Amino acid sequence: MATFGVIISNRSFFPDHLVLTAREKLLQSMEKWGHKVIILSTEDTCMGETMTYDEAQKCAALFRAHAEEIDGIIVCLPNFGEETGVADAIRWSRLDCPVLIQACDDDFDKLQLENRRDAFCGKLSLCNNLWQYGIKYTLTARHTCPVDGEEFHADVSRFARICAVVKAMRTARIAQIGARVMPFRTVRYSEKLLQQCGITVETEDFSEIMADIEAIDDDALVAAKADEIRAYANIVPGIGDEKVLKQARLCIAIENWMRDHHCDASAIQCWDTPEANYGCAMCLVMSMMGQKGMPSACETDVMGAVSMLALLRASGVAPIYQDWNNNYKNEPDKCINVHCSNYPACAFEGKPELGNLDILATTLGTDVSFGALKGRVRPSVMTFLKVSTDDKHGRIRCYLGEGRFTADPLPTFGGVAVCEVPRLNDLMKHIAGNGYEHHVALVQDACADVLEEALGNYLGWDVYRHS
Repeated sequence: MATFGVIISNRSFFPDHLVLTAREKLLQSMEKWGHKVIILSTEDTCMGETMTYDEAQKCAALFRAHAEEIDGIIVCLPNFGEETGVADAIRWSRLDCPVLIQACDDDFDKLQLENRRDAFCGKLSLCNNLWQYGIKYTLTARHTCPVDGEEFHADVSRFARICAVVKAMRTARIAQIGARVMPFRTVRYSEKLLQQCGITVETEDFSEIMADIEAIDDDALVAAKADEIRAYANIVPGIGDEKVLKQARLCIAIENWMRDHHCDASAIQCWDTPEANYGCAMCLVMSMMGQKGMPSACETDVMGAVSMLALLRASGVAPIYQDWNNNYKNEPDKCINVHCSNYPACAFEGKPELGNLDILATTLGTDVSFGALKGRVRPSVMTFLKVSTDDKHGRIRCYLGEGRFTADPLPTFGGVAVCEVPRLNDLMKHIAGNGYEHHVALVQDACADVLEEALGNYLGWDVYRHS
């Protein structure tokens, strides 16, 4: 559910009944669709409209009073509307949030004076004024539409997700737990560029997490977390209870740290400090946090965590984190994506297997490598996103697009998936040619359109939409 500030615009020489009817239908629709509305009452202004200077002042004051609640603003044009009143209300509200512009259809057989709207033209006039004032806005899929139809329902649902992404990115707190692995410069990023757009990074050394683990003295809490782990995945034979309990303590410590520091997502050093100093892999705790709505990126890739959080808010689905890893036979639009893995359990076909790291265990040893989720990512539509800081040009940039996880056979290990992306080779050229990381965040949902609007239009990031 989102909370929207709603502006009902009007131009006085058009019929009043169109304004009253549209207002009532819009309010009924918002209630039906599960959204809360902040709107002028019919006692505050004539018909609850925003048209004159004084009405714009009242609307702005109302929105300022509810600034902490409002996720976005919806402007409804039952007729041509009064563009100045709308623009003034938005800018005087001082809300820096997404704005959706809706205009009502004229009925072809009701173009006489008593039923004439001209909202089709009024929307152009309003958007021109918003553009002049530098107010960013979002358009409905169709230029005009009814306020109580399925088209507008889809517009509002999309808009709510845009608002969620924008709000998340402007207030995000990302945990970086552990240092960057020395030879892995690919995950370097600019903390200062992130802070400029509202994203805060909170850092913690893994030694502090070790101290937190040592301080856990609630055996019942540890046992309950161990039971949660056993229910979460199928543990491979031969894994003793002591390893499950070790994972349980790690989960408790990390989850507590995330809660105590109010972090939304994390990037964790998963090799090789946890294995060498604590004796287990990090994948499981990252997976379980992701399943609970706290996505976690591998290899202290903070920008990966930012990407995952954006995908989560755009879709409501727990994202995963992979490498663009292998070609798939000679099929130009397919590739193999792999990680150890830390994917949330909901991403897999069936219940995942919980065992030792594969490749890393060959050098670290199996005795310290328990905690990797293994299985096949279930077939579905998917959206991919990678956000990156570009220090050379002082900007935040990203690429995104859609494809699908397929059911093609895949004889390999770990957390695996076959991805199909149109013009995949062109995407790889863009990634490699522009110096992006080899990691990518993906979600089992189609939400590229939402991300493009939120990250490009409202946050001003450089967005490449692959299609």
